[in-house]
Amino acid sequence: MSAAHFNAHEADAHIMWKKDVLEVGQWTESLGFIAEELGLLIALAERYPKNSDLRSRLEEKRRKNTFLSGELFRYGNTLKNALECDDLACDTYYLDNHEQQRIVHLEHLKGYRKLKIELYTKMLEG
Repeated sequence: MSAAHFNAHEADAHIMWKKDVLEVGQWTESLGFIAEELGLLIALAERYPKNSDLRSRLEEKRRKNTFLSGELFRYGNTLKNALECDDLACDTYYLDNHEQQRIVHLEHLKGYRKLKIELYTKMLEG
């Protein structure tokens, strides 16, 4: 993922749009890595059959990750519309929507990390 370059002559709204597009790209990359890692974690969990509940929760997290990836893709496609805003209400709508996307992404990461630590802890217990 490359960094966005901001120019002094750009309007604030355009700079914010570039920042949001960059951030969505980072979130997308993160979800892609999680998808890959979940495949490996599920394979590890299969080696511990007594923890089938944990395996089920990992599979559910994978489904949720796939769903969020699709949602993020659709959201990313709507960002180009933010450039057409010509009033504060429109700008606020896109700002609020982006912040909601951020919250969803961060909560997903938090839950994923917690589940991953739980698997590692179970593995260390034997």
